[in-house]
Amino acid sequence: MRNLIAIFLLAASTVMVSAQESKDTIAVQELKEIVIEAPKVIHKADMDVYHPSRSAVDNAKNGVQLLSNLMIPSLSVSDALGTITSAGQTVQVRINGREASVDQVKNLLPTTIKRVEWIENPGLRYNGANTVLNFIVANPTVGGSMMLYATQALNQAWGQYNGNVKFNFGRSQIEVGGGYKLTENLKVHRNYTETFHYPDGKTLTRNETSRGGNIDNSIANLWATYNYIKPDTTVIVLEARGWHKPSNRQAYYGLMSSSSDAANDYFLTDIKGDKGVRPSFSAYWEQHFAGRQLFVVDFKSQFYTGRTFSDYIEQDPSTLNFLTDIHTNIKDRNQVYAIEADYIKNWNKVRLTAGVSYTANRNRSVYENLGGEIFHQRQDKVYFFAEYFQRINKVTLTAGLGAQYTDFLFRETNLGSHSWNMRPQAAVTYSINQKHQLRLNFESWQSTPSLAETNPTPQQLDGFQWRIGNPDLKTSNSYMLTLRYNFQIPRVYGQFGVRAYTSPNAITPLLEWQDEKLVTTYENSRGLQNISLFLAPQVEIVPKWVVLSGYLQWRAERMRGTGYNLHNSAWSGNVSLQVMHYGFTLSVQYVRAQRDLWGERISWGEDINHIDLTYNWKKWSFSIGCIMPFGKYDQGSMSLSHWNTNESHMRTNFRIPYIGINYNLQWGLQKRKANKMINASGETDQSTAGGR
Repeated sequence: MRNLIAIFLLAASTVMVSAQESKDTIAVQELKEIVIEAPKVIHKADMDVYHPSRSAVDNAKNGVQLLSNLMIPSLSVSDALGTITSAGQTVQVRINGREASVDQVKNLLPTTIKRVEWIENPGLRYNGANTVLNFIVANPTVGGSMMLYATQALNQAWGQYNGNVKFNFGRSQIEVGGGYKLTENLKVHRNYTETFHYPDGKTLTRNETSRGGNIDNSIANLWATYNYIKPDTTVIVLEARGWHKPSNRQAYYGLMSSSSDAANDYFLTDIKGDKGVRPSFSAYWEQHFAGRQLFVVDFKSQFYTGRTFSDYIEQDPSTLNFLTDIHTNIKDRNQVYAIEADYIKNWNKVRLTAGVSYTANRNRSVYENLGGEIFHQRQDKVYFFAEYFQRINKVTLTAGLGAQYTDFLFRETNLGSHSWNMRPQAAVTYSINQKHQLRLNFESWQSTPSLAETNPTPQQLDGFQWRIGNPDLKTSNSYMLTLRYNFQIPRVYGQFGVRAYTSPNAITPLLEWQDEKLVTTYENSRGLQNISLFLAPQVEIVPKWVVLSGYLQWRAERMRGTGYNLHNSAWSGNVSLQVMHYGFTLSVQYVRAQRDLWGERISWGEDINHIDLTYNWKKWSFSIGCIMPFGKYDQGSMSLSHWNTNESHMRTNFRIPYIGINYNLQWGLQKRKANKMINASGETDQSTAGGR
């Protein structure tokens, strides 16, 4: 961590040296642009645009490799792991404006990627996305392309395999692709300590010593896409996707000791997981009209059929008699339908966007452990928004307002709620000069309660802990204000800034005693507030050869709810070093995960280090590397509840050496692929079985 901070302090001291001039552009219309070399960056009012350099393209054989070569400071990219994150949060990935998966980005040919749009404060039409990464891609007019990609661990059953093929004819293109992620029998260890505090003042302490465990987590997906483009007139996109999780199982085995029975330890078995299929279909239509007007419609349907399970067993070590034997099995059959329609009008320096969307969720859960008891949940959301954009000399202004109506109901109990929520948003960008820029963004969004949070069916977690959903939960609101300073000096560019966040009625877990049961339910809390300071530089140490990039953040936060007022502060970030020359690319990366306070619990993900060496030769790419070559994998959480203080650590032998191979083949001329302006937001929910 000291090394990470030292690197960023060095970069920060370099940043304050000099300044030059800048201008913005409107997103839809190409106006005057700020061009920054190494790599070429265009700062627009609502996004940063990266144009891949020749060396970045030549040293990449898929879209994720190219993104890694761009070294966008605030992004953490791993081709081997198949992950793209920003400040520890997920990134919404799009290809030509349409939402896509990381696997689909892997299947992009680097030579067809014209630019990458990085949107750190998405507008209202992105419906609450944290950040958006949009790849603008061109594809052959006739002929097609093919890509095959595989990464395989050398010491265990872990790997990633992807492929796709595209055929082009006239104004049409057909793409078929798929991917498979393998994780099988990954060895893990869990250590767990907890202390229960009873209302009468008594305490009970339990310690879990690991006896081993394993994780299975394999996922397969397929997709087929049809694009039709009549330039400046009509765009049609049809897509079918299939997602299959054959196995997602976490099994932990331990020896449990208890302060109430110190003489007798007992065996613990804790198994949880899920499996299922999730097919979907989407249809998109874009029509251009005179007077620079656009009308776009997007429809999406998705279905989920699967099973969620949890087994919690306590046994006497000498007799193997069951002291506790809890099984939860839930079968879901859920569906969602979503449609969005937007109208866009452009003038020379002005853009007006207005739209409406409707999302319908229909969930059916069968609790097989309760004799086949069935629960139906209905959730409907209607969202209206309007957004205005204008550039006035060196200042660009964006203002918008959205309104969301949410209604959900459990049919069997006739319990539910409905609410209206407003979603204001605004941004001001000021170009100081050619290479320096200030951005002030205010955004808001809503989070609707999940199926697990609202389902009133009691679920037993262990011998005396239970979980019960709260159907009276309301949609929660979140607000964020961010001030950024974008800078560029010789060999250094990036940003630093401050961010303030509040969620005054955040949905959080709530622990309470009911008789002799400790029950976890959910509430609209008194809210979370935090403030963050961040620095994200890219330093070109040796031009076109050696580049250092990273992100450093310090965050302080406060969480309040029924009976608690908690505080947390922590550093997080990432640093990447890349060396490219003679067809070789050496990448070294370190990621320090965020420590997040939510409710009465602090959780942390894994701190990752990764080294990779890739060689590109003609249509082939060969790589060798290691995940976690240094240190130990640790993921866990800590409860600060007055009723149950606990700390959990999950460790695994995640030191994985691997080899990778990539093959690209393309033929034909080049044209621009369909650019989807909107994406109807609709994802099926699923139940969560009980478990500690």
